[in-house]
Amino acid sequence: MTPQELENFVHLRRARDLIDREYAKPLDVPTMAARALMSPAHFSRRFRAAYGETPYSYLMTRRIERAMALLRGGASVTDACMAVGCTSLGSFSSRFTEIVGETPTSYRSRDHAAVDAMPPCVAKTCTRPVRGAPSRNGEASGDAAA
Repeated sequence: MTPQELENFVHLRRARDLIDREYAKPLDVPTMAARALMSPAHFSRRFRAAYGETPYSYLMTRRIERAMALLRGGASVTDACMAVGCTSLGSFSSRFTEIVGETPTSYRSRDHAAVDAMPPCVAKTCTRPVRGAPSRNGEASGDAAA
């Protein structure tokens, strides 16, 4: 890895850290790109090359991941949607279903005793949504159509 590539990666990591910390706030690609000291188009290309998904896709995955934790804790679907920074319940539900493989309501109603029994660091790893992984109904989830 060249010094320039390493420097670019450090800048991308700053943007990814911003997404991880501020997922519930309104974030757009220009804001993320500014954190990485890149133009929005260049940032989007470099982010996808480094992390395997677009910045917006990464942001939505983090939001859905946090929403899953809130739903396991008993939050309503609407409350979880708003708490993670989504403004449209319909878009949130569609994206949740796309990533998780089931609706937020059905996810919330499932028994989560096994996850509750895990140490938080293990639960976070085991429940992290994975784009493109087979969903509960056997179809691949992810951004193939996007």
